[in-house]
Parts: sequence; structure tokens; C-alpha cells
Amino acid sequence: MPLLIKNGEIVTASERYIADVFCEGETITRIDRGIEAPPGAEVIDAKGKFVFPGFIDPHVHIYLPFMGTFAKDTYETASRAALVGGTTTLIEMCCSSRKDDALESFELWMGKAVGKSACDFSFHMGVSRFDKETERQLREIVRRGISSFKVFLAYKGAFGVNDAELYRTLKLAKELGVIVTAHCENETLIAELQAELLAAGKTGPGSHYESRPPRVEAEGVHHLMSFAEATGAETYIVHLSCKEALDEAIAARQRGVRVSVETLIQYLTLDKTYAERPKFEGAKYVMSPPLRNKSNQPVLWNGLRDGLVQTVATDHCPFDFKTQKVMGKNDFTKIPNGIPSLEDRVNVLYTYGVNAGKIDLHTFVNCASTQAAKTFNLFPRKGTIQIGADADLVVFDPKYRGKISAKTQEVNVDYNVFEGWKIEGRPAVVTVRGEVAVRDGKFVGTIGRGKFLKRQSANY
Repeated sequence: MPLLIKNGEIVTASERYIADVFCEGETITRIDRGIEAPPGAEVIDAKGKFVFPGFIDPHVHIYLPFMGTFAKDTYETASRAALVGGTTTLIEMCCSSRKDDALESFELWMGKAVGKSACDFSFHMGVSRFDKETERQLREIVRRGISSFKVFLAYKGAFGVNDAELYRTLKLAKELGVIVTAHCENETLIAELQAELLAAGKTGPGSHYESRPPRVEAEGVHHLMSFAEATGAETYIVHLSCKEALDEAIAARQRGVRVSVETLIQYLTLDKTYAERPKFEGAKYVMSPPLRNKSNQPVLWNGLRDGLVQTVATDHCPFDFKTQKVMGKNDFTKIPNGIPSLEDRVNVLYTYGVNAGKIDLHTFVNCASTQAAKTFNLFPRKGTIQIGADADLVVFDPKYRGKISAKTQEVNVDYNVFEGWKIEGRPAVVTVRGEVAVRDGKFVGTIGRGKFLKRQSANY
């Protein structure tokens, strides 16, 4: 069915104007004023509302075996949550362990999504070891439409690569024109600090921060940048949390290293005191890198405003508090890491970023949609509003007022770190390739309609 969105204020990363948007055959086919609806078209009046391109979360975990348990979401629950929050495209980390076969892992992750997702999706292919067979399989995975890898410089023995493997992964990525996303922390420093803290009887969630102080993350960034400089590979730092790490990335960029920086909505709005809450409540806020001192927040907001930080993601990791986080009750190193925030990213970013005067509307769209599309070979199909782009649109009501609550969320976990936070504005209508998927905060879309997005690498 054709779709016509009338009278809205279109906002992209670079433009802002009032016009109608006509969509047919899953794409935007006309943008103009005073478009007349043809017979049978669905018409949505967006007067007084913004029309944004569908938002993209470039860093989520949906299927995730981790720390002795499994993430709680499925693509059915996660894609519903994403859409209600205005996110129309997900890029999931395919995190195979060192013992797993890369191609089998890719097919496993794909099988969890195909026919089950209500929104479009792609993957970053995890590289947890590098040998001749892995290299052959990675080439095949790139041929199948994956243009980004993921490496961990932490989680030794599970996901983490050694330095020789890191070098070879980056060399292959450079050859194929693939970008390498990276979790940057020094695993040796973490292991030593964890052992010292546990030996001293510091077992609570608050000690997680002490085991991964800012310098541990900054050293990880410095390490990656040295290898990226040596190989010429393009890199993308995931979940950067602090000034020290950002300084290392900026210094490398000034030397000519090709590096993009992602931060998370959690680092922009939460701080380490949340993880220090008594009675094990702090476990809800344990993630890696950890929440930082509040002084880092203006650094990250200003980095977004000034273009030093490119994207805002979630690193969505849904683990229940009562049944999974409790695994680390007597040992913080066993708390499943992660803060679920897929559903709330856009609303919190708008409320506490745009409405608070920290970023403008163009930066909002850029860091939550357009830059992810450009970085990961989806632009201009995704990430903007123009003729020929997919009709992924968010009609956003800036007058909406409400509160976040775990009781009303679509995410499949038993808590919300933003519980009770006020929201000023939310998506009123969300479309996926021209089909309405959300109305007034309720999912009305089609489970299984989401498509796998093949992404062409630079050299394939």
C-alpha cells in the first residue's frame, strides 16, 4: 500500500524543511509540498511533528552466549523494542568464541534473525582467532554481504585475539576494504587488577570499575591505533567511555589513522555511582568498559557536537537482574556484563541531549542514524530522507510527555536502568520500508518482515 506522510518537518543530518513524503514499493519516491494522495494510499498527518530517517543502532547483542548464560532477547522481542524506540535497523555483533567455527557461527546468528525480525538487520562478524581456515571463511562471509569485523582486546581465552591475530585481521580487512570494530581494553591489566581486588575482599559490583579504570581503556585504544597505523586498516572504536580513551583516538586521527568513535547512551547519561548502589542493585549497571565519573559526560557530549565522536549506540546486552546478574553476587567478575537500552536510546538522546541544549537536531540525526549508515555501507539506502532511499521513517512527536518503565517495555528483561526517567518526545509513527510498524508507542508491524542487509565492502 502506498504511504503519504503530510505536513511534517523533515530533519536530516544536514537539512530541515516542511514537506510531504510519498512512499511506494518500499522506497521514498517523492518529496514535495501539497502531494495529493492517490486512491488506496495510507495518509498520516505529521503536522507539528518531526519526520526523521529511521534510526540505526550499530552495536547490539541479541543472541549472545556470555559468562555462562545467554542474553534474554530474541529477534522477535528485540526488533519490537527497537521499532517502538524509533530504531529501524540493527547491526548485531556476531560473537563467536575462540573454539567456534567462523562460518558456522555466522550462519547460526543469521538463523536467529531471518524470518524472525520485524526490522532490518546486519552483522559485524566477530574474529576470535585467526588462522588459514578462519581467513578463508572470513573471505566467504564478506562475499555474503558483511563489510565489518569485530575484535576484542579483552576477554582473554574467550573472545579476545592475541597481537599476531589482531595484526593479521587488520591486514585482511585492509585488503578487503572491511572496517574493523574493536572493544578496546588491556586484558592483562584487567586480569591482574581483578585478582588483586578479589584477594582484598572487594567483591561487590562497585569494584568492577576499579578493575577497569580509564587508563585500561585508553591503553587498549592506543594499542589498536598502533596496529591500525601499521596496517592502514580502517577502524571503529566501540563503546568509548572516557576522556583518556578519546584523547588516544583523536591523537591517532591527527596522525592519519582512519578511526571512527562510538559512544553509548549509557555513558552520556549514567555514571559510576549507579554501579555503587547498595544491596547488589549496582549489578544492574555493570558493563564493560564501566560507567565512568560524571566529568566524562560533557567531554562525550561535546565530542558529538564537534564531530570527534561519530555515533551513539547501545551495546544492548539484556540479562535479567534477578536470575542472571545474581550469578556474580559474591564475585563481581561473574556478573554478566551489559546494560539493556535498545528501546530507550532515541528518546533519552532527544530528551537529555537535544532538549537539554547539548546537541542540535542535525547532530541528533547524524549520530543516531546517518553516520552509522555511512560508516557501515548502508548510505543512502538508510540514514537519510531522499528519493530512492528505503522508506524507514520516524514521525516524532516532540510534545509527548511520559516516563520510562520496565512494566511497559518490549525488551525482554526484568528491569530498566532508566526507570522513572521523564521523556520529552517519542516516535508517534515508525515505518519499515513503507509499512507502518509502530503507532503511538505500540508495535503494529510484521514479525519476520525484516531483511538481512547485504553490505558491499570497498574491494569486493
